[in-house]
Amino acid sequence: MNSSISPDGVTIRPITGADEIDLFNRLPYTINHELADDLVAQRRRPEWMWVALDGDRVLARVAWWGRGGDSTPLLLDILDIEDGAEDLTEVAQALYETAAKQVLPSGTTPPEYGRFLPADWREDPDTYRAVRRRMGVLENTGAHLTVERLRLEWRPGADVPAPDQRLAFRPALDTDELVALMTRTLDGTLDAHSRADLAEMSPHEAAVKHYEQEFATFSSPRQWWRIGTLGENGEPVGFVVPARNTYHPVIAYLGVVPEHRGHGYVDGLLAEGTRILAAEDVPRIRAATDLGNVPMANAFARAGYVNFERAINMAWQ
Repeated sequence: MNSSISPDGVTIRPITGADEIDLFNRLPYTINHELADDLVAQRRRPEWMWVALDGDRVLARVAWWGRGGDSTPLLLDILDIEDGAEDLTEVAQALYETAAKQVLPSGTTPPEYGRFLPADWREDPDTYRAVRRRMGVLENTGAHLTVERLRLEWRPGADVPAPDQRLAFRPALDTDELVALMTRTLDGTLDAHSRADLAEMSPHEAAVKHYEQEFATFSSPRQWWRIGTLGENGEPVGFVVPARNTYHPVIAYLGVVPEHRGHGYVDGLLAEGTRILAAEDVPRIRAATDLGNVPMANAFARAGYVNFERAINMAWQ
């Protein structure tokens, strides 16, 4: 087991395994309840989960996430610092830098950082301070904020949004048809991750990347994915991808092709995706959109989705 002891006596090391999940979870976070299952499914590995310890006191922790079987992680999604009067920023930075050298391949760009936050995190001084402290640790290593997102939820008991009588729906004919529609919807996208991809690759390449890294991993039926057309056998106006990811039923993607924007079809697409998942008697439906994507955020609000959390993403260049 790799470990180090800083001059102030703080021990920095990975956890030994599932037997130390309780130790790792002494610092609270909304996804703590998922970590044991993640270890079993190899979405996490003990060597990707590090702690800074003063005796048995957890001062800070850091962890990465990947899909089952990945040899390197895809996301840094846990960075926590004990909340107290003592300034532990330097400890947290030493923890991140020590762990990153062991976890990440040398010479590669670190994977993105993602963090869930309370919806009102800016209004609560203590929460704001904790968020800024974590962000500061990563900023000191070269990371920068890329986007803030709204996390949204539709709950049973809410009305299923009304269908758009102008639209008919069918499954995608094949992967190529869906990727072609994804490519078209990237024209004028307001999504920050998509815009970053488009700065480095063609729209088709960006669509293929998104399909392979997300859609292809879903175990839920592809028959749920719907293309909305103008009447039966009409031309497509867009598509919606309701699915189950590893943790929740989700509206994974929703897009309207450029020539059909501005006519309210987004509401019909979202209604169809919500209807499909609601018919499965799911406990919730999750979705997310960038804070700056006001049209999409408004569509979710009209459909009865509640903004229950936010999320931030940071990246290294």
